[in-house]
Amino acid sequence: MSGENSLLSSMSSGDVPKSLFGYDVLEFLGEGAGSMIYAVSKPETGQIYALKHVKRNNDKDVRFIEQVENEFEVSKKFSHPGLRRSIDVKVLHTLLRKPTECALVMELFDGIPLEAQDMRDVGKIVDIFIQVADALDSMHSLGLVHCDLKPNNILVDGDGKAKVIDFGQACKVGTAKKRIQGTPDFISPEQVKCDPVSIRTDVFNFGATLYWALCGKSLPTLFTLKKSENSFLVDDFMASPASLNPKVPESLSNLVMECVKTNPAKRPADLKEVARRLEIMRHAMRKQAGRAASSVA
Repeated sequence: MSGENSLLSSMSSGDVPKSLFGYDVLEFLGEGAGSMIYAVSKPETGQIYALKHVKRNNDKDVRFIEQVENEFEVSKKFSHPGLRRSIDVKVLHTLLRKPTECALVMELFDGIPLEAQDMRDVGKIVDIFIQVADALDSMHSLGLVHCDLKPNNILVDGDGKAKVIDFGQACKVGTAKKRIQGTPDFISPEQVKCDPVSIRTDVFNFGATLYWALCGKSLPTLFTLKKSENSFLVDDFMASPASLNPKVPESLSNLVMECVKTNPAKRPADLKEVARRLEIMRHAMRKQAGRAASSVA
């Protein structure tokens, strides 16, 4: 998705439908994999939502409808403010019960993706990722893993509040998927191998996303290098965030590198631990900044 902000809209007013599945369309917000996102209102109440619309143009597009249905089943259970909740899903079928199009109605969040944010402030980055870690930890408490965290799936508003979105690939802890699912620059080794996913899978995706935010580039993954049994060699190709960005504290750099270990057992056990360590680092950075400001004054 390219962000729920009308300033990002590149769609002409003539292209925007007037209504979809009983909702009045207000404006085009962006697009995602096989989908278009709109701001809509419910005529009966005037309540405003985001609506993800998917149309099946060929047989391969069925997977996008399946992901929408999966996202609804997963995200309708959410109550954490850092996780986008779904309100309703509507699917149209042919007479032979083949899905033709669908709509996912979600809460509207006035934010833009992390990939469009200014990532030069390390303190701001840490603030955002503490929120993300806390949100994903809440998801893990439900026995679910996201499996596709990346900069495009984190929205941040003008006040610095973050919300994790897009749960089309989310699943129960311990699920072994039949095919590779994920985003190449952020995918974990176990996802590439179609091994069972775990909380530590999200820890890797989280670390890879934080690496991108701190370094301005993606780390090498088993998918982007080569799909071989020598996955342990991937670690040797990773330059640390501190070596790429001198503004990154060594402690933060080390945490990121722990999160992206190819062996899941060597990663932090959960994102609650990661959030706690990030909070300690944030406190230290603020204290150091305060001392620096006092010395200048």
